[in-house]
Amino acid sequence: MNYGRLVLPAVAATVVDAIYGFLVYGLLLAGDFAMFPGVYRPADVGMAYLPLMFAFLFVALLVVAMIFAKGYEGGSGVAEGVRFGALLGIFVAMAFSGVNYATLNIGRMHSLRMAIAGFVEWTLIGVVIGVVYKPAVPSARANR
Repeated sequence: MNYGRLVLPAVAATVVDAIYGFLVYGLLLAGDFAMFPGVYRPADVGMAYLPLMFAFLFVALLVVAMIFAKGYEGGSGVAEGVRFGALLGIFVAMAFSGVNYATLNIGRMHSLRMAIAGFVEWTLIGVVIGVVYKPAVPSARANR
């Protein structure tokens, strides 16, 4: 695996996710977070943690790009990205939003909104990685 080929998809996914996060979590769902001050940091305090959040996100998306590359079957980048991202979105909705609802003091609707937002977010990330990722050689799986 050529690890250098994974950096550009991870950077692109990080940028797109930052924009999505600002629009959805920072604007659209900001009121939801404010309803649970014992769980989430206030927006002004959270701003100080953004550089750290983006660093962690980039590393995570680099790993996600590696997973995508391992499962790449040689098809359309968009189609493979949608499939991969939707699977990640389902995983995130169940493993994080569902578990958070069961363990944190948050409301049902907030958890549902977070699950939907997370599903869309990870599907979008999958599409971005699928479009930007370019394998060194066509996958042997595509020739089957």
